[in-house]
Amino acid sequence: MSSELLVSRPFYDTRAVSQQELLPPRSDAELMVKDTLLPSSGLATAGYRSAKYTPYEWSAKNYATLLQAVTDRDTAERLRHESKNLHKETEAGTLRTQSEGTRHLGERLLDIHFWRSELQRHIEELTSETDLLLGQKRRLEKALEATEIPFAIATDNLTCRERRLGPDLVKDDVEEELLKEVELIRSVQALLKKTLNQTINQIRANRAAKQTLELDWSDKFQAYAMDAQCGRYNNRSVDTQHHPNSAKLQDHVTNRESWVKFTRDNLELAGREEQSSAELRQLVDRVLQDTADDLRSQCAAVDSAFARRCQEVHNAKVQLELHLAQILEQIGAQERNIVALRQALHDKEAPMRVAQSRLYERAQRPNVELCCDRPQVSLVDEVSEITGTMAALREKLAEARQSLGDLEDTRMALEKDIGCKTNSLLIDREKCMAHRTRYPTVIALSGY
Repeated sequence: MSSELLVSRPFYDTRAVSQQELLPPRSDAELMVKDTLLPSSGLATAGYRSAKYTPYEWSAKNYATLLQAVTDRDTAERLRHESKNLHKETEAGTLRTQSEGTRHLGERLLDIHFWRSELQRHIEELTSETDLLLGQKRRLEKALEATEIPFAIATDNLTCRERRLGPDLVKDDVEEELLKEVELIRSVQALLKKTLNQTINQIRANRAAKQTLELDWSDKFQAYAMDAQCGRYNNRSVDTQHHPNSAKLQDHVTNRESWVKFTRDNLELAGREEQSSAELRQLVDRVLQDTADDLRSQCAAVDSAFARRCQEVHNAKVQLELHLAQILEQIGAQERNIVALRQALHDKEAPMRVAQSRLYERAQRPNVELCCDRPQVSLVDEVSEITGTMAALREKLAEARQSLGDLEDTRMALEKDIGCKTNSLLIDREKCMAHRTRYPTVIALSGY
């Protein structure tokens, strides 16, 4: 075996080297001790390959180890002290921050509760207002339906009065009032339809505003529940967990001013709709009341015109019947007069024959006896007188017959006119006025 010269290796504390970068700078004494450490210069014994340290190196190593232990202990104590202080400070800061966050959550809950209460109040008011407006809508529909009866009555009256006969087919006050009534009913129907459309549109607007408030209320209800749950979280809660990305603000979040403005705008919209709805309800009340009063007033005017016209026709009929009775009496008297005149003419036939026979016989007297004596003159005067009397009787008989014909014509005219008046009274009184008793009341025309 050949012998080799073994050189001792320098001493390196790998643990100290690895911790050197982590420890604070060494003091001057430590640096001086470190500089005195020299590599081993002893020679190895023949036949041994391992290197050995010198006593000085051994002492230096022990000193360095003790010094490192002292340094590590001081560092550990300092770190423990700093950690304890940091723990106290961070614990107090965390509790303070958490308390402040809890207080802010409470304030936020109060805000949400306030605006949610306002939304709830306006939702209830809108619901009540919509229900009232729906009642007005039903009244308008009933009132519009009720106007069909007056319209049918008025048109039926006009149609029936077209069946009047002869001179009674006149455009009187009744017809003018009926035409006014028909025109008024059409105007009322147009106004009611327009008001009904406005009411339907307002109901839709109320429901749209209510839906907007309900959506906002629902969002606030969920937000209140979430914030209330957040407010109930504490350090002993078992249902909390880590959410690393929760601290990042979303891009679509709003600030408090825009949040308040959004709800305030919704409430202002609801308030405007409530005001409009209340004003429309008042308008509907006035429209229904005014139209009902107008229709009933016009109905009263038509009824009054009918009453006056019926009274006029009745009076005319009474006068015609009185004159008819007198004409009939005159017809009977004239017929008796004609019979008497004819009898008088017949009675004059015998005296005429007697006088003419006497004259004829005396005209047969012979010779000188055929003289114009007093009897002859008397007979001639008698024949002349009877002839004149018969001519006068015939003239009177002709006049009597003409008068009887005129009386018959007058009787026929009176009877025809009485028939017209009777028909007019039947139409106006028995049909039209009886039909008008079905005219709706003011309550029905008002939509109740």
